[in-house]
Amino acid sequence: MQASAGGPGTDGRLSTMPDSPLFTAAAVAVIAMAIAVVVAVGLKVLRSFRDLGTDAERATYKTLHAASRAGQYLRTGLNPAGAAKASRQLRGLLGCDALAITDTTGVLAWDGAGEELRPALMGLASKVLDGGHLAVIPAGELQLLAAGGGTLAPEVERAVVIAPIKTGARVVGVVAAFAPAAGAGLVRATGEVADWVATQVELAELDASRTLLMEAEVRALRAQISPHFIYNSLNAIASFINTDPERARELVVEFADFTRYSFRRHGDFTTLAEELRCIDRYLLLERARFGDRVQVSLRIAPEVLSTVIPFLSLQPLVENAVRHGLEAKEGPGHISITANDSGAFAEVTIEDDGVGMDPEQLRSVLAGHSDGEHVGLRNVDARLRQVYGDDNGLVIETAPGEGTLITMRVPKSQPRHDA
Repeated sequence: MQASAGGPGTDGRLSTMPDSPLFTAAAVAVIAMAIAVVVAVGLKVLRSFRDLGTDAERATYKTLHAASRAGQYLRTGLNPAGAAKASRQLRGLLGCDALAITDTTGVLAWDGAGEELRPALMGLASKVLDGGHLAVIPAGELQLLAAGGGTLAPEVERAVVIAPIKTGARVVGVVAAFAPAAGAGLVRATGEVADWVATQVELAELDASRTLLMEAEVRALRAQISPHFIYNSLNAIASFINTDPERARELVVEFADFTRYSFRRHGDFTTLAEELRCIDRYLLLERARFGDRVQVSLRIAPEVLSTVIPFLSLQPLVENAVRHGLEAKEGPGHISITANDSGAFAEVTIEDDGVGMDPEQLRSVLAGHSDGEHVGLRNVDARLRQVYGDDNGLVIETAPGEGTLITMRVPKSQPRHDA
């Protein structure tokens, strides 16, 4: 068998490809293509680098990014977990050897070198915590103070800038920046960082206050339900014990389910479906008392049933329609409850053909200038504004003798709220 070109030769070895102009041209083309790819990638990287802007713009972006990351960790207030993560970002902003964050009782976080100085920090910060004024301790003095009159190793000599974290008139902690020397730039920057941390702590306290306020308002609504509704419901149930024991038993079960939902201890939010179930039980108990005087119609779009709403935000509106709209009206009254899909919002309306009320009185109630009646309207309106903003309070249309129409709009998408 003859060997083909490039195959085994007569000496048993592979023969090499002979040189030819065609082979040389192909090799040159491959090399040129590789160079072109490298150049293209290099230009793309260079353009990407230029897209970041000037050195000043890149520095600004880096600073804002670090501040944003640190802010996320401090939104729950001054605590060891958040302070530890935030201190890493803040040390990068200041460019110091170490950065520490304390509250009034101890060191919450230490990032960087100089851990041997940590035990002395609260003593060094005591005057700042008491007086609320920034302090600078030079390297030599810091070495003596931290050593308790002795000396520390020369390699750990550092200065420290200690700036107070103030919320209002209170000093709640300090930011301490350690560096070989405390120049004017580090002093001013540490003070600014401490002020920024104070702002994050105030925001955390504001969030906590809002949560406590919402919980207080829910408790107020529960207290409003307790005295009159429970008394009237039990009286209605008692009236059926002898005449219709089966219905009395059914009403007791409905009453138990209603009170269990109304007085639950977990969660500030629920779903529209759950709130409508609560309303159904409430109206069943009220119809046991009023009979045919209370007529109800519902028109609910299925796609909004899973919408998250503040807990006990609809039931007080229906109760207001019964107590202040229909109870004072002669003859039967009608309540219409609708829930519709309105783009990004779920829109719920509660309308009654009761006695209505004076618009000026309503404005006074919603502004918190009138106590007593309609506290449910005021509390629900305030809670909606706290959760969704001032543009999302209740919209109420009413006039004496003309009934009342209440409209509530809530976003369908609420990632931060769990029912």
